[in-house]
Amino acid sequence: MIPFEQNRFDIKSGDFKKEFPSDPGVYIFRDSAERVIYVGKAKNIKNRVSSYFNSPADMTPKTVMMVSKARFLEFILTSSENEAFLLESSLIKKHIPRYNIVLRDDKQYPYLKIPKDEPYPRLEFVRKLKNDGAVYFGPYSSSGALKDTTRLINRIFRLRKCSKSFMATRTRPCLNYQLGRCLAPCTSDVSIDEYAAIVKNVRLFLEGRSRELVKQLETDMKRYAAGEKYEEAARVRDQIKAVLKTVETQNVSTTRGEDQDIIGVSEKNGMSQVVIFFSRKGVITGNRDFRFENKGVSPSGVIEVFLKQYYTEDGYVPKNILISHPIDESESISGWLSYLAKNKINIHHPVRGKRAGMVSLAVKNAESILNRTENRSPADILEMAKTALNLKKVPYRIEAMDISNMQGNQAVGTIVAFTDGRPHREGYRNFRIRDVNGIDDYGMMSEMVKRRLSHGDLPDLFVVDGGKGHLMAVSHVLAGLPKEMEQPALVAVAKEREQGVTGDKLYLPGRKNPLRLNADHPVLLMIMGIRDEVHRRAVTYHRKLRKKETVKSALDRIPGIGPSKRNLLLQEFGSLEAIRVATEDELLKVRGITKAMAVRIKELILTPEES
Repeated sequence: MIPFEQNRFDIKSGDFKKEFPSDPGVYIFRDSAERVIYVGKAKNIKNRVSSYFNSPADMTPKTVMMVSKARFLEFILTSSENEAFLLESSLIKKHIPRYNIVLRDDKQYPYLKIPKDEPYPRLEFVRKLKNDGAVYFGPYSSSGALKDTTRLINRIFRLRKCSKSFMATRTRPCLNYQLGRCLAPCTSDVSIDEYAAIVKNVRLFLEGRSRELVKQLETDMKRYAAGEKYEEAARVRDQIKAVLKTVETQNVSTTRGEDQDIIGVSEKNGMSQVVIFFSRKGVITGNRDFRFENKGVSPSGVIEVFLKQYYTEDGYVPKNILISHPIDESESISGWLSYLAKNKINIHHPVRGKRAGMVSLAVKNAESILNRTENRSPADILEMAKTALNLKKVPYRIEAMDISNMQGNQAVGTIVAFTDGRPHREGYRNFRIRDVNGIDDYGMMSEMVKRRLSHGDLPDLFVVDGGKGHLMAVSHVLAGLPKEMEQPALVAVAKEREQGVTGDKLYLPGRKNPLRLNADHPVLLMIMGIRDEVHRRAVTYHRKLRKKETVKSALDRIPGIGPSKRNLLLQEFGSLEAIRVATEDELLKVRGITKAMAVRIKELILTPEES
């Protein structure tokens, strides 16, 4: 919890500048309707905020407009500049102020984890770093990239894949062993020392230390051959071939083998494009790109905003961050990131050498993205959508819908809303599917649309995540609207594979074949982005409900624990993990939990891998 004091002033009431504190903190501008329109952070609030009331000639047009709209000013004083950074970031994400550049990216990037203190550890897929002594690798730019890496490692090194509880019950090797995909530690077919050596090789592979790994594998191959273990020698030989083939396709960004993020910015016609490369142990592991309306902010200002909003408390911050443009607050932001990472973080603006070359490559990628989308503003793209999709009017308000379930179970539906091409969080909705049983995607989609229509205030365009069948299901529901109501336009977007190539296709009502737009068409890219947002939200909501149900079922299978005691346990401890690590004495403090129940809870509760 960040300690703070709050002060509020009416800007129109007169001279209040003498009340400005000279302490670090956050300042908030609100308009006459009390809406937050700008959030900023300052080491010295008095010096920073006073600059907003200087001559308009000394300010950017954006700042002049923001001050003209402001009615109230609030200060939140913090005990340090680092706390001011954290508070500024959280307030911007919460309020999405009109005059801030806002990074709309709440995605938690995936990591690979090798647990500590396990005799036979496996690779685990996680999205949060913990201070648990485990070894983490990443972040990966997408779950697809991580799965590809995991699949490759499992094929080459054959680590175990099952949970600890499943492994403990085995009396003979599972199918993975029969297929040559596992070393069968469940039946002790591989010693702890031998398995540890393989885990060490996996770490070398993930750390990009390919030469060292190949040298170690060659030593192992010769040792097996000398001992006439020709089958094992052949297996290691195949590992060497697979590693060398993989190394050939990797792009090494630096000979130093450092962890670094490389950030490049390009801007044109009021739009800024940011591209960030992830370099881990000297190898490019992925990239992400972000688009902003820069509102008169320079590339240096965009980078400053990006650094403050992109890196979070529970994310990974590499030792070095390379930027394409110098920033004024380099020292203070570096200090803040060092505070987050609990390690020294360096921000560099290289002007020569290999690092400058990598930054230049990031800038070129940003320029390419801007050119590919023809530098269209959101308003321009919406105008293009009217023509490309043959709509009656410009779709200023768009809603997208998607469903998520696991073979018909825990089915949910989600709707996201976009206004003027930007997310409108107040229009986001989640639905639990109530009336459809079993695997029936079309029925679930129909139910969700019917319930959405009951809320009124319909959008100009519905985007459906699915193919022609999903589109027809929604069309049938909309056909039931009263004649005096104007039906929203419809478009469905689906990933489909044709002639070995996977691409996104658009389906429109009354059209037999899909609408074919170029892969870089701005309208297609906009619809794909909206589709990805609703899909992400649907999957997240579904996982949340599944996790809650898992907690319930884990407690319900314990004899003597019914709904009331289960709820008391969850109210007291907050999560299944907290119950798992609680002592018997702590469990006994919960009303209704007896000594026998506490013992059963400790004996029968699920292991972390099963939860």
